[in-house]
Amino acid sequence: MTFTRFTASARITAPVAALAIATIALSGCAANERGTGAADAAPASALKGTLSAVGSSAQGAAETVWAAGFQTDNPDVTVNYDPQGSGAGRKSFISGAADFAGSDAALSDDELGGDFALCTPGSGAIDLPVYISPIAVAYNVDGVSDLRLDADTIAGIFKGSITRWNDKALTALNPDAKLPDAAITVVHRSDDSGTTQNFTEYLAANAKSVWDAPASQTFPYQVGDAAKGTSGVADATKSASNSITYVDESGSAGLSIAQLKVGDAFVTINAKGAAAVVAASPLKSGRADHDLAVDIDRTITDADAWPLVLVSYVIACQQYKDSAKADLVKAYAGYLATDAAQQASAEQTGSAPLSAELATKVQAAAASIK
Repeated sequence: MTFTRFTASARITAPVAALAIATIALSGCAANERGTGAADAAPASALKGTLSAVGSSAQGAAETVWAAGFQTDNPDVTVNYDPQGSGAGRKSFISGAADFAGSDAALSDDELGGDFALCTPGSGAIDLPVYISPIAVAYNVDGVSDLRLDADTIAGIFKGSITRWNDKALTALNPDAKLPDAAITVVHRSDDSGTTQNFTEYLAANAKSVWDAPASQTFPYQVGDAAKGTSGVADATKSASNSITYVDESGSAGLSIAQLKVGDAFVTINAKGAAAVVAASPLKSGRADHDLAVDIDRTITDADAWPLVLVSYVIACQQYKDSAKADLVKAYAGYLATDAAQQASAEQTGSAPLSAELATKVQAAAASIK
């Protein structure tokens, strides 16, 4: 069999990185058949066919890890995951070009009100959270490795009102740091990005006096340099002195990460704090029974909380026109919520496992796919 490699996050260890491919044979049991991921005896899988997916570049590294776990039991299933970005994923799913989407933003009300080419008319689509990760404010400044930032200062930098590293707002937060008298190079996403959606939601909630643009999947200000995808902004920041970006933590290797002021304390990025914020946040109201879009509370200030967090979803039909396709999506989505899949992703990408309560809800929702 011939495999085509795609670029995965540098955080993935070498053995797993070797599995990072755009077209990869996947196998695994459905969620109710596989809880430990152990390679013990199991019935031969009857699943056969191909799934094609487009979506989140942040979720892409996790997809690689999940593929490695899923392929053990389903050798006749192939999944093609193309990490073009969340917006591209949703558009491809809506048009029928993708069997499911990976997205760091749930479907909007407008999207939910439209038609989905692969879904039975009237059945709609559902959002299944499968990946939780802290978003890093990552930077490349010579001689600086312990930067502290609050929401207002982050907003000022990414809006373009704070333009130099020795600005008084930065020196006040970092009195012991040797901040250079140098221009700040801002790097942001060029594509329709769920990471941008989550980043701007955080700033809109916590820096209201500075950030005067609504939350958006498209970066709202004309400032700095733009790059596509998680790897794009990470690489651009690594190659530019005195630069700063926002990126899923899985793509932050080789960059320094700022501490975030949460309440009265500065917090170091941590998956546990990101997971705690998601666990304390409600589901969005007014959606279908099996739609599990999370309404993230960005203002939580508990100890070690990391409210700059993204939840990435598998977006699927509630009922597919093709029942065989439904069986494949049901099995794959269900597997992603198992302890085995969540722990594997956490170990290799730095993501936060779903809480037991949320994982149970995801497995039930996946099982409802027809």
